[in-house]
Amino acid sequence: MKDYYETLGVSKNASKDEIKKAFYKLAQKYHPDKKGGNETKFKQANEAYQVLSDDAKRSKYDQYGSQFENVGGGYGGGSQGGFGGFDTSGFSGGFSNAGTDFDFGNLNDIFSDFFGGGASGEGGRRQERRGRDISTELQISFADSVFGTNRQILITKNSNCLTCHGSGAKVGTKMETCKHCNGQGKIRESQRTIFGNITNTKICEVCLGSGEVPKEICDKCKGKGVLRREEEVSIVIPAGIRDGEMVRMTGYGEAISKGTTGDLYIKINVASHHIFKREGNDLVMNLNLKLSDALLGTKYPIQTLDGEIEVTIPEGVTINEILRVRGKGVPMSKNKRGDLLIKLNIKLPSKLSRKERELIEELKKEGI
Repeated sequence: MKDYYETLGVSKNASKDEIKKAFYKLAQKYHPDKKGGNETKFKQANEAYQVLSDDAKRSKYDQYGSQFENVGGGYGGGSQGGFGGFDTSGFSGGFSNAGTDFDFGNLNDIFSDFFGGGASGEGGRRQERRGRDISTELQISFADSVFGTNRQILITKNSNCLTCHGSGAKVGTKMETCKHCNGQGKIRESQRTIFGNITNTKICEVCLGSGEVPKEICDKCKGKGVLRREEEVSIVIPAGIRDGEMVRMTGYGEAISKGTTGDLYIKINVASHHIFKREGNDLVMNLNLKLSDALLGTKYPIQTLDGEIEVTIPEGVTINEILRVRGKGVPMSKNKRGDLLIKLNIKLPSKLSRKERELIEELKKEGI
């Protein structure tokens, strides 16, 4: 006995939408026109789908099993593995009901993959061609990551031809109608498949969908509109960027003939600093104090990323106490910054002179 639910990989209480999605997935995997397809498994999936997608057939199947068609005047076709009753209601382009000529011009991605070529979108709208995104890495200093900076880098990539500005046409020449597609920008091709004759619409390979070609091609790029060259790119690195973050530059990736240029992604590597570490929008540093300065208080010169400042150490500070200097951290907005946190480390002497010992003994007597 055939188990249609098992064939589609769904449960017995699966919804019609779940059944449809399961069939689409299997159809895309096993379609015989695809490399690695399997006609037998495709037919099995189709047979199961024809039954389970029909409420009446499904009810009979659940009641009598795969021999339901032989019970009380059958439904026909369900177990024959044919394609005459193939349900196409879920496809945007649809199939013709009169005969075996099908129009695949506006089908969605599920079946457009089967026959290759870039099918046009809804209403014959041409799908936009887009160049590749590219990526690179850039190392900057800790200070540049805090305040931001500008950098120039050289990248070798496919860029628009500087002579024809990407048109592929010789300067001063006119454009003419593409003879290959008669100015339509797309070509309709028929293929014979197990469905019958299928018409597939794809972008014209000569004019790349524009419907026009130059009378004379550009000598520099040979009509391609793009060529591989070295290009200098100016990168704006924002203030407060973190190590490992990406800067995206729209339209600075690889160019493509008669299409949109891809994007450039720059991964930022921030060098470590010998004094400062970053915690959120605050900068953290350690400051070593003499015991006497911790007890009596003093003023210390501190070298920050903004320049030198003087910090007041109050009397009687303790080990690991933190002083906060406001507005000396990482910029958060135009007029707001994080803080500088100074962690105090009190340096205790490892050896005492006779005089130091005597003084400490006196302090001990005073209960200090």
